[in-house]
Amino acid sequence: MIDFVGKRQWFFLASAVAVLVAVVALIAFGLRPGIDFTGGTSMTLHFEPQVDQTELRQTVWDFGHTEASIQGSNDDYLVRLKQLTPDERDALIATLETNLGSSVTTLDYNAVSASIATETAEKAGLAVVFASIAILLYIAWAFRRMPSPLKWGASAILALIHNVLIVAGLFALLGKFRGVEVDALFITGILTIVGYTINNTVVVFDRMRENLAKGISTDMGVIVNCSLVETMVRTVNTSLTTLCVILALLLFGGATIHYFILVLFAGLLVGTYSSVFIAGPLLVTWEKHEWKQVVATLRAVRDSA
Repeated sequence: MIDFVGKRQWFFLASAVAVLVAVVALIAFGLRPGIDFTGGTSMTLHFEPQVDQTELRQTVWDFGHTEASIQGSNDDYLVRLKQLTPDERDALIATLETNLGSSVTTLDYNAVSASIATETAEKAGLAVVFASIAILLYIAWAFRRMPSPLKWGASAILALIHNVLIVAGLFALLGKFRGVEVDALFITGILTIVGYTINNTVVVFDRMRENLAKGISTDMGVIVNCSLVETMVRTVNTSLTTLCVILALLLFGGATIHYFILVLFAGLLVGTYSSVFIAGPLLVTWEKHEWKQVVATLRAVRDSA
């Protein structure tokens, strides 16, 4: 039997490094808000014949929209710029067809006013907060007969915060170096991952509850490790089958959902890792009052670096 719990400090160290990088990226660069949070217009354009992205960007800039962001995916381009009236949109498309010598088809068009964008940002933040509180209460209730049920819920929430921070940090880096923006689909992806990965965590926790009831050991570390081993095949198989579908969408999906799928892909990888190597081991560390030892180990690694 592999001793996952016995190696938990190494898992905590890897997660601490990843979270530290994510937090630094978020503080230094922040997330680049899309039109859903700032207001503006986005269009997915298909050109026939295909045009060069550099020429497309220059034509849009020459039209007077130097703030425009253009991202290509397969044969389509996602164009984001300040809010346009219908007449301005038609004039822009006509200019693109004339200057680039290509027929333009608008596959998707979305315009958001500044007031709606502000409301969307507020509701997105509330959705994440309420989802976290609901999960904490649900797990505390579901495992109410276990010793210290709030610790079970708090461990799951800490694992979810770990997931969200790492994915958000990744998009902070993409925003800085690739100009990637976050929109309402980003929040949707985060909430999807929260719901999906908490399911994996609850499966492990439920097996821990069963093993506690069986009395296989008085050592919480042994119980958690047995539970991880027993649920490992189910967790890996479920995640791999889902990842295959998400990877196909990531490679062959359109520009409109490209970064939404990337959120799901990255979140599923990190979420699967945390549900196995973070949530349960956190509970063991908490039950055994080993926080001081973990903090001391992390400080020693920091000082040696």
